[in-house]
Amino acid sequence: QVQLVESGGGLVQAGDSLRLSCAASGSGFVINAMGWYRQAPGKQRELVATIARGGSTNYADSVKGRFTIARDNAKNTVWLQMNSLKSEDTGVYSCNAAVTAQRVTASGLYWGQGTQVTVSA
Repeated sequence: QVQLVESGGGLVQAGDSLRLSCAASGSGFVINAMGWYRQAPGKQRELVATIARGGSTNYADSVKGRFTIARDNAKNTVWLQMNSLKSEDTGVYSCNAAVTAQRVTASGLYWGQGTQVTVSA
């Protein structure tokens, strides 16, 4: 019923910027909170940033001042603007959305398949 698709990843050098996007598609749903997570090679998945439907945001300490999360509720889209990238930002970035759907069984947390971000030192 709901699909999340990320885009915008790539290979960049330290200090560069990237803008990731995540678009939700389907019907009969409302997206509440959304977030971005990342998983570096050999490490656990970690929270990068979250944004409530009303716009309230939270960031991991490691990205504060460098990353910005934003959303367009009308388009069911969330972005992650990443500036001053560091090698430690490398990982697979995944979009997450808390969904309330018309069908109870379709409600819950949804994940995109992820987009690779590689930052060379």
